[in-house]
Amino acid sequence: MQALQQKIRDEGSVLSEQVLKVDAFLNHQIDPRLMQQIGHEFALRFRDQGITKIVTIEASGIAPAVMAGLELGVPVIFARKYQSITMSENLLTSTVFSFTKQTESTIAISAKHLTAADHVLVIDDFLANGHAAKALIDLIEQSGASIAGIGVVIEKSFQRGRAELDALGFRVESLARISSLANGQVSFID
Repeated sequence: MQALQQKIRDEGSVLSEQVLKVDAFLNHQIDPRLMQQIGHEFALRFRDQGITKIVTIEASGIAPAVMAGLELGVPVIFARKYQSITMSENLLTSTVFSFTKQTESTIAISAKHLTAADHVLVIDDFLANGHAAKALIDLIEQSGASIAGIGVVIEKSFQRGRAELDALGFRVESLARISSLANGQVSFID
C-alpha cells in the first residue's frame, strides 16, 4: 500500500534495527484518512471471507480495525490488556509479551461477544515476533470461532512472526512489509 509506505518514510522514525516508531500517525496520534484507506484495503482483501467479527488488541489496533469493521459492516472487539470491574465474568484470557514495552500482559475478551458461530478477522498494527497475533488466536480458539485471516498494518518481515503464523496455516495480509531497518533506513518488500 503506497500511501502507508510513504507515510512511514515521511513520518516514521527508526530507533534501532528492531524498532520503528510510528506514533505520528498510527499508535499515538492517528491519521484518520490513512486509517480509512487502511480499513478499505483490509476490506478488499477479506471481503469474500464471510467475516462476522474483527478482533484486535488495545490500543494501536483499534483504529485500523474499526475502519475495516465499518467497511465490512461487522462489529469490532478489542482484547483489553487489563481487567476492569465491569469485565469480571465469563472471560476468555491469554497472555502476550510486548517487545517494545518489555512486559507481559494478560488480555481478555468477554465470551458473550465471541462465539463458535463467528468467523473472525484479526487485525493488528504490527507483526514482528507474532506474540500479539498468537495471543489473539488463542482467545478466538477458546471461543470456538474460526479465523479467516490476519490483517497487519506494518510487518517487520526480518523477524519471525510471519513464518510462525504461516507454519500454523493462517492467511496473513500485510499492508507494508519492511525488509530492514538497518542504518536508520526503512527498506520495503514490494
